[in-house]
Amino acid sequence: METHKTRKISVPSFKSEKDEATWWSGVEGRAFLKRQSSARSAAKPGGSKLVAKLARVGSVQIALRLPAPDLARARTIAKHKGIGCQTLLKMLVHEGCSAPKTNESPGRTCGYVAGPLIQSG
Repeated sequence: METHKTRKISVPSFKSEKDEATWWSGVEGRAFLKRQSSARSAAKPGGSKLVAKLARVGSVQIALRLPAPDLARARTIAKHKGIGCQTLLKMLVHEGCSAPKTNESPGRTCGYVAGPLIQSG
């Protein structure tokens, strides 16, 4: 059985931008980026357990229209918590949809009837 030797790739010095662009778009440049990317993903993820769990789950991109004041409030809360606004919104959707169901009323599809998800202050 043959063992695969991985040779270390480092970014060389370039004579021109054209040479640099050619290197980055070539096999060695792509291999370098792939190795850098896999090294970062192998590092222990930071943040909460919920954020890590949401990152593992496959996701679907959607467009969502929100009232401007709601989005502004979400951005303020996210900044206060030290997380991104989209991360906060994903966490809120996840929390709302996984909350225990209570007496469902017509028109409610998620079954969440409890108080606000975010406490102000």
